[in-house]
Amino acid sequence: MRTRQSRRWEIFLLSVVLVVGSAGCGTEPEAATRPLTGRAAAPAAHSSAEEDAAGKAALAAYSGYLDASRAASARSDPSHPALTRFLADPLLTRVRMAILDAKEHGAMRTGKLLSDPEVVSVDLTARPPTVEIQDCLDASGYRLVYAKDRKAVPGTRGGRYLATATAVRFPDGRWLVNGGAAHQDQPC
Repeated sequence: MRTRQSRRWEIFLLSVVLVVGSAGCGTEPEAATRPLTGRAAAPAAHSSAEEDAAGKAALAAYSGYLDASRAASARSDPSHPALTRFLADPLLTRVRMAILDAKEHGAMRTGKLLSDPEVVSVDLTARPPTVEIQDCLDASGYRLVYAKDRKAVPGTRGGRYLATATAVRFPDGRWLVNGGAAHQDQPC
């Protein structure tokens, strides 16, 4: 029988496993922190070189997101500056809340999260331009533990499973991850 607290930890695990040091403290103008939107004229087609470049930039943002999230989770620091370098809302807020929740319960992340992402679609005509990423995360060695004694939090589990993410290009040219989900019911 699962308790409510164990269920919260499982939800937390789903959020933080997908999330996992640099600048970017959010001091940029507001327009630079929102994706491109609106009805601007878009070219009818993009070259495969442009799509490849967008895919590589989005994968770099995704990799940075996982690294920043791991660093912030290991330090129980929801304000870790690297988070804003690779993440945008609504995912940024979800990640920060998950880290804060763990911190308030005396927990933190330890271990290694393995990732094998690939681009599944690129849409440069969308507003904002979007790249969809699919990943096979291996969280077998990535654990949620109590900070005080490093014992595993009951009800949390690792394993290999599918994760998806969305990266968007912002007006300043940066690709940021603003959406993501862990699909622990879909092993890979």
